[in-house]
Amino acid sequence: MTNTRQPNLRWALLVAVLSGAAGLLACGAPESVALSGWDESDEENTERIDHGPWQELLDRYVVARETGVNLVDYAGLARNDAAAAELAAYLDYLQGLDPLAYSRAEQMAYWINLYNALTVQVVLSEYPVDSIKEIHEGVIPNTGPWRDPRAQVNGRDLSLDDIEHGILRPLWRDRRIHYAVNCAAYGCPHLLATAFTAANTEALLEQGARDYVNSPRGVVYVDNDSIVISSIYDWYAEDFGNTDESVLAHLIDYADEDLAARLRGFEGSLDYEYDWSLNEP
Repeated sequence: MTNTRQPNLRWALLVAVLSGAAGLLACGAPESVALSGWDESDEENTERIDHGPWQELLDRYVVARETGVNLVDYAGLARNDAAAAELAAYLDYLQGLDPLAYSRAEQMAYWINLYNALTVQVVLSEYPVDSIKEIHEGVIPNTGPWRDPRAQVNGRDLSLDDIEHGILRPLWRDRRIHYAVNCAAYGCPHLLATAFTAANTEALLEQGARDYVNSPRGVVYVDNDSIVISSIYDWYAEDFGNTDESVLAHLIDYADEDLAARLRGFEGSLDYEYDWSLNEP
């Protein structure tokens, strides 16, 4: 007797696999695992990488709102062919460098700026979109562009995930990196209006952390029983101590006086939210 149920079973298995993969990719939490070959530097090299072109673009297209949230004028950038060409030229310049020939301080600024500039270019490549998650090269919808090769440095293809989770997170082991790289979502720590440099990275990491924790995107104190915090603290729990107590301690460190007072001694539940809508006005 012919087994007429076999094709349906195969289809069901395929759907299950794709659904599981979509869920895995959509969770936004790749592990921090160092890519080989990037943990080198030349600390005797005092040369500075020129991030001036990126700063000029930030000056023109990052829009500061009264709420304290920076948004990006993708529409204005998309209408300006010259500005788009400037962005492409800056990215070409960065990819033409050997970051390993620079100091670690220069490298950190290099990778953060490369990530952020690439993200803006990715959005422009498909603009208009409602969310960066709509941009992807694979067959699974709404998984975003993070695993797609987007740059080539030292002859190696790199994705946004490679830069963040294969280089920045594992090599620098600084939780504040999450406040520096921008994923083009409203719920993400915003794109800072100042380009990173070796000289200002520490100050900008601190600024990014305070900007985020003290905004509704980072923390919303509901009442004594509940606070709503960014899903970043859930996705990357390992970077924030892996416990509710360690997350709260981190938030208190960067919260303003009023919020910190509310968070101290809080014993209620932590709820997580994230807004994937595009970070544009």
